[in-house]
Amino acid sequence: MRENGAKRPVAGALVKVLLHRRDERGMTLEPHASRCVREGEVHELVTTDHAETAPGARIDRVGFLGFAELHNAGVIDRGDEVWIGDRLVGTVHGFDACHFPNHYNILIAAPRPVSGGDLALAPELPVTFRPVP
Repeated sequence: MRENGAKRPVAGALVKVLLHRRDERGMTLEPHASRCVREGEVHELVTTDHAETAPGARIDRVGFLGFAELHNAGVIDRGDEVWIGDRLVGTVHGFDACHFPNHYNILIAAPRPVSGGDLALAPELPVTFRPVP
């Protein structure tokens, strides 16, 4: 179930671009549809074309976009739009915590897994998680 209360966007910037994709990554979808994040945290942005949202679903087909530093605290919800620069990359699909507490993998639903190289990303591009209007 998605919480329907108003919220502010979470903004940040890319600090590291990643260039690879995997077809057998084996990430595990967390049972949580939202995560609270803090100013200054760094999280990994990962695209996927998997549609499953059940807790524990295996996520194999992924593209790695990079790491983003967050400029403000907030809540990131499944379904939020993910913008990098002026490009809508996809929507938040969920979270994988295999590296937590170092960072979350924020999974982004996209038509196909793409990497930071595929999108010609660069450090310091703005990253924004926006609630769907």
